[in-house]
Amino acid sequence: MFKQTLQLPSLASAGAYAERSDKLDGRVERFFSPFHGWLLRNAARLHDDHRAFLRAVHKRAPDLKGFDDGDLIAEASQLRYRLKREKTSLVLIAHCFALVREASGRQLGMFQHDVQMLGGWTMLKGLLAEMQTGEGKTLTATLPAAAVALSGLPVHVITVNDYLAKRDAELMRPVYEALGLSVGIIQEGMEDEERRSAYRCDVTYCTNKQLAFDYLRDRMVLGDSSRQMKVRLERLYRDNPRADRLLLRGLCFAIVDEADSVLIDEARTPLILSGEGDQAEPREVYELALKLVDQLRPGEHYKLKQRERSVKVTRAGKHYFEQLAKKESAPWKTARHGNELAEQALMAKCLFLRDQHYLVRDDKVQIIDEYTGRTMADRSWEHGLHQMIETLEGCTLTKSRRTLVRISYQRFFRRYLLLSGMTGTGSDAVGELWAIYKLRVVTIPTHKPSKRVPFPTQVCRNLDEKWTQVVQRVRELNQAGRPVLVGTRSVEASEQVSLRLQQAGLEHSVLNARQDEGEAEIVAQAGGRSRIMVATNMAGRGTDIKLGEGVAELGGLHVLITELHDARRIDRQLHGRCGRQGDPGSFETFLSFEDDLIVKWLGKKMASKPVTKLLNSLGTKAAIVFRAAQRTMEQKHARVRRELLRTDTDTDTLLAFAGKPE
Repeated sequence: MFKQTLQLPSLASAGAYAERSDKLDGRVERFFSPFHGWLLRNAARLHDDHRAFLRAVHKRAPDLKGFDDGDLIAEASQLRYRLKREKTSLVLIAHCFALVREASGRQLGMFQHDVQMLGGWTMLKGLLAEMQTGEGKTLTATLPAAAVALSGLPVHVITVNDYLAKRDAELMRPVYEALGLSVGIIQEGMEDEERRSAYRCDVTYCTNKQLAFDYLRDRMVLGDSSRQMKVRLERLYRDNPRADRLLLRGLCFAIVDEADSVLIDEARTPLILSGEGDQAEPREVYELALKLVDQLRPGEHYKLKQRERSVKVTRAGKHYFEQLAKKESAPWKTARHGNELAEQALMAKCLFLRDQHYLVRDDKVQIIDEYTGRTMADRSWEHGLHQMIETLEGCTLTKSRRTLVRISYQRFFRRYLLLSGMTGTGSDAVGELWAIYKLRVVTIPTHKPSKRVPFPTQVCRNLDEKWTQVVQRVRELNQAGRPVLVGTRSVEASEQVSLRLQQAGLEHSVLNARQDEGEAEIVAQAGGRSRIMVATNMAGRGTDIKLGEGVAELGGLHVLITELHDARRIDRQLHGRCGRQGDPGSFETFLSFEDDLIVKWLGKKMASKPVTKLLNSLGTKAAIVFRAAQRTMEQKHARVRRELLRTDTDTDTLLAFAGKPE
């Protein structure tokens, strides 16, 4: 049922550094939480109370039309006073939303429509709003952000990259400033004082990565006394108190844009704040290990697990590797050290593929995010694997790093006093979002009925046949004048498609980890007549593809997916690139039994055996097999994320005995 008041957290009662304490789930709760999340999906649907809220907003809106800009700021100032001292009632929040809506209309020429107000109301209640692509999530975020900021709490609007953080902040700044609110932006390379200034603003736009690392830096400053009065009292007797060295004011209210990407896709690896460690192994050590593993035989000396992306040297393999090392006078002192190097060398050669898992640029190995297709230049693999791949690629060796402090995204976001977000594909992960973050998903209706048309999935026998059909389909659509977006999983695949299109004489643009400069501008132009764009995964995510003149009459943008991803959500995100805001559009998928998803599911040997002939005989029904493989990978990645949270929690518990943070 609808609550007449909202209980926003109080900054004054949150301590020296506002954050929620860790609440560890018991074994039984961990087991039942995912099922609980699915059950809550129905309970979290919009009820009749949203109509009462919308009526309250619309009732207040006409009164604001006669206000001048000075009156709006004065009205916002009065609201600020009331929000800080009174209960947050339906009427008060509706008044605030009407004020933000009026400011948006005046400053941007865009008034939030009912769907956007429902999205804002949902987030204000600490829920995750599932809003389809093109529904205006950037503008929607101003509603809860301004309401909470006026109540006196600092607000973090979190997105996936620096470009979007800066773009959204600059676009929405006039709205906030019209209400007397300040806006800060966090960007890569900023100095500490600039960061402090940005976090002191009422609303701060930032990326999840920048925010989490700034939090870890604060944890190193605070140690284990973030909630003690001592931190505040230090100002009375210390020249350089810890409170003055903090970057953040704590973790109060977060609005996570593209929440599924931030809270799920990027939550498979811990965030590690590291310092310069010991000197890495000499290059000769890595070179010798790479040379020796070439003589090991798969199956006999080592076993590859494609699905888990791991390698295990057998007992026979360890013995054989030791004998080879003795003949070469290997510089490592112990057999154990040699075995570790052997596994790293095998992983570098067999499991991590150039242009799929990493990119070589400017004499550096840069990891590619498999979900977004973007490079993560500041990240590196642990335990010497990064240096092994650098040796394999002939790059200069980087120094090893040592861990100073670490935390998982799961534990970090659970520490917000109030967490909310928005995404287009939250319903596919309701169980995990509840189990990990206690976030319930509410599906917001579209502003206009969807005209997106799905085409039947095409299953091909092999990659060559698939690429041939893809190029033929692109040519047909191009001749009809329709724009086409070709989605791929890897840099290698995007360049393969690009080569085939080039050979076919089809002019196109490519957007992948090699060409990631100005990606939003490239994506924004992808809806022009007869335009062809090839993009990895979700490059350009967060930017609407607007249709060019006359394109809607031709059927709109056509999205062509060339391979399923490990998570169905990402395929749905690609579907959502077309048919935005009631525009016409369509999508279809081309698959083959040599796709990476099937190879990882069946293994290379099985994928090349007669079993594929049997699957080919199923025709279009073979798509069911791909969905089964996809479901298996989704479950595997979910297990990885759960194990990361459990390991992170256990590690923190052990370190707590020594008084160390995190």
